[in-house]
Amino acid sequence: SNPIDAAVIGKLVEKYKATILMGTPTFLGAYLRRCTAGQFASIRYAVAGAEKLKKQLSDAFHEKYGVVPFEGYGATELSPIVSVGYPGFADESRNEYQVGYKAGKVGHPIPGVAVKVVDPDTFEQKAYNEEGLLLVKGPNVMKGYLNDPRKTAEVIRDGWYITGDIAAIDEDGFVQITDRLSRFSKIGGEMVPHVKIEEKIMEVLGATDPIVAVTSVADEKKGERLAVLYTEDIDVDWLWEALGKKGLPNLWIPRKDGFYRVDAIPVLGTGKFDLKGIKALAAELAGQSESG
Repeated sequence: SNPIDAAVIGKLVEKYKATILMGTPTFLGAYLRRCTAGQFASIRYAVAGAEKLKKQLSDAFHEKYGVVPFEGYGATELSPIVSVGYPGFADESRNEYQVGYKAGKVGHPIPGVAVKVVDPDTFEQKAYNEEGLLLVKGPNVMKGYLNDPRKTAEVIRDGWYITGDIAAIDEDGFVQITDRLSRFSKIGGEMVPHVKIEEKIMEVLGATDPIVAVTSVADEKKGERLAVLYTEDIDVDWLWEALGKKGLPNLWIPRKDGFYRVDAIPVLGTGKFDLKGIKALAAELAGQSESG
């Protein structure tokens, strides 16, 4: 069955009384729209992975089905799991409770796997709650890319896999993925994060579906400038003003003429954003708008 076919998934979950649901946030969003609370009554645990789980979607899923989606994180090169949230554990005899999940975080590393956050340039280790480049070490790290030692050496350093993700680790060891290193724009010499801007736009719109995608296009003066693709009827003037009131740095607020209405945002078969396709589409639209 196609996991994006929510109508079929809802019927299967109800028929077989499934208790665990795993999927991408895109899949969960589709189920939220099409599957009733009755169909998902048997679900005890839901786990999301492959892309960042936006707060609006997580809250809406919990409200409708009574289940908080745990978030997991991994990569193909890491077999593929690094960390995941899970139910907390209570030891009533000792009056102790171990937290297994924190909202907005991807849980603890699985047993045997170590993680650390370093400065992307110097590779010096960061302190708790400081953002930096996430590195992973453990038996889950791949041996390397087949017949490509040069590419392998670029991503594995002293046994640590360089994920390309920006993250922070708190005092309890919970990992929070904040962005992809590739999903930053360098504007006026500063690193501007696309995912955080997407989340802020979704928050302003009160949206749970991925109806906006932030990318960048070339800019003669600043090297790059932000571009936003959106699929719904949005009052761009109102949205732009609302973003200004959210306390975002000026560099993080796209120009009004950087918003482009599209029929659909390019996605991969997994439901993830097609970042190359999004960037190419934005560049094409920016060229059309500037020439027209």
